[in-house]
Amino acid sequence: MQIGYARVSSSDQSLGLQRAAFAREGIEKVFHETASGAQRDRPELQKALDYLRKGDTLVVWKLDRLGRSLRQLIDTVESLKESGIEFRSLTESIDTSTAGGMLIFNVFGALAQFERSLSRERTMAGLQAAKDAGKAGGRPRSLSDSDLAAAKALLADRTITVKEVAERLGVSQPTLYRYLSGGRNQAAG
Repeated sequence: MQIGYARVSSSDQSLGLQRAAFAREGIEKVFHETASGAQRDRPELQKALDYLRKGDTLVVWKLDRLGRSLRQLIDTVESLKESGIEFRSLTESIDTSTAGGMLIFNVFGALAQFERSLSRERTMAGLQAAKDAGKAGGRPRSLSDSDLAAAKALLADRTITVKEVAERLGVSQPTLYRYLSGGRNQAAG
């Protein structure tokens, strides 16, 4: 069975072209929604994915209707394949049930992997350049050494709560605990 998924990004856009394309293909069951492709929470897409069974095919009008990023698209299609479900994009003429369709999709996957590798290399080069320039990377510390010493001194008094110390230092309780690897007991020792 072929199941359609149609999406527009805003309420002033029309699903008409997508619905017409599905009708020409004889696809009767179509899930449709208005949501940005970048949104992770797309309830109608989730309903379509839940509806699909082994041997079915998920059909979209264009690739960008299923996912905004190449990585998101590839992850979705790989998940479908693992469940025995095929994928078709009408506009790009991609059909993962054919050898040619799988080849094209695998090329997309290779390109996504290449982009991730390039991004990682650029990030590492930038971090190294910052380090060479004497700049420290990462998030600034929430607590200075003197703040940490004060926290330990306060927590040595069992009548003062962790919440009170965190509020006094202007940090959350989990942040304070991150600095006290042994928890409150570290302050006493």
